[in-house]
Amino acid sequence: MSPVLLAAVAATPAAKPTTLTITPEQLRQLEALGTNAHHTVLPGWLTHTFAGFFIIAAVALIALLASQTTKNEGLSGSIGGRVESAYKGRLGFDRQIARVTTVVAIVFVVCATLVSFSGI
Repeated sequence: MSPVLLAAVAATPAAKPTTLTITPEQLRQLEALGTNAHHTVLPGWLTHTFAGFFIIAAVALIALLASQTTKNEGLSGSIGGRVESAYKGRLGFDRQIARVTTVVAIVFVVCATLVSFSGI
C-alpha cells in the first residue's frame, strides 16, 4: 500500500454502529407490504388447486402423447401403408387414446390459463 493511502486510513475515524428505530405503525405498514405483495383475486386454496390440476394434466398429457403410436409405425406402415376399412365398429385403442389426449390437452390449456390469471 502507498504511504498516502496508509495515512488516509489511519486518519479516518472508526465508524460507529447506528441503530434503526421503527415505530409500531411503521412495522404494521411493512408487514402489510409483505402480505399484499402477491395480490390475487382468487383465494389461495383455489389458486393452488388450479396449479395442482395443471401439474396433473401436464404429466397425463406427457404420458398419453408418449404412449400413442404413429400412423406409419413399423415395417408394415412403411411398405404397404395403412389399411383402411369401410366398417366402422367400436373405436380401437388408438382412437380412444387420441380422444382422451384431446380432452386432457383442453384441460391443460384451461388450467394453464387459470393459473396465469391467478398470479402464481
